[in-house]
Amino acid sequence: MVGQTKDVGWNIGVSKTLPYALEHLWRFISSPEGTAIWLGAGADLQPEKGSRYTTADGTTGEVRSYHENDRVRLTWRPADWDHDTTVQVALSTKGANTTLRFHQEWLADAEERARQRDHWRAVLDRVIAALPQPTQ
Repeated sequence: MVGQTKDVGWNIGVSKTLPYALEHLWRFISSPEGTAIWLGAGADLQPEKGSRYTTADGTTGEVRSYHENDRVRLTWRPADWDHDTTVQVALSTKGANTTLRFHQEWLADAEERARQRDHWRAVLDRVIAALPQPTQ
């Protein structure tokens, strides 16, 4: 079955390689403005394992790992869901470009996976649209 594994259940990943330095992209996605786009408005994401967050729409979770200029992994549970999922936001370099990747694990079923694929694609588009141009 596509999108389901023994280790993490139903999962989805979306990514895009962008013409930005890794540090520039990290600075944005870890800023309050960037975090509001991918995690949700009102989230105060602290860069320490075990710190909890709640967004304005009631999504809750806990930071599982936070590695500056690399990745953040956290639990993610919207207010109307009955289960936690795991979201990872990761960066990797490809020459002068950086790939931004959103990956979500432990989704309930194929339908939830399809909805979340659309969600993360839209998030990726919003992040790209909001990215400030690098200063020279």
